[in-house]
Amino acid sequence: MAYTQAKIQIGSLSAASDLSAKQYHFVKLASETTVDIVSASADTPIGVLMNKPAAGEAAEVCVLGIAKVKANSSITFGQVIGTVSTGKAEANPGTTQKVMGQAIQDASANDVFTIFLNPTNCLNT
Repeated sequence: MAYTQAKIQIGSLSAASDLSAKQYHFVKLASETTVDIVSASADTPIGVLMNKPAAGEAAEVCVLGIAKVKANSSITFGQVIGTVSTGKAEANPGTTQKVMGQAIQDASANDVFTIFLNPTNCLNT
């Protein structure tokens, strides 16, 4: 079962669009005060959306720690995690994707699973 533990969250941002169906997806800054879903694999995520905000509502974004995230495809414990254009987690990110952490659990496509969120905002090389 996926779980969260001690984590650092930003609570002063709001949703730039309706993110009520995007809990546990990677988000990026849309402006100085808003976040939106990652829309390209080369985007730079700020963290993982922990709640289900509608447009304009407060967005709780985990930026570091043990967090839940939704898998795009099969992921194995220990794999390095990046993101795809839907905001879901992808194992072994390509050279245009940012490294966002490491899988703590195995997952199948569309599972919510646990990662150590440790964004480097560095390209996978």
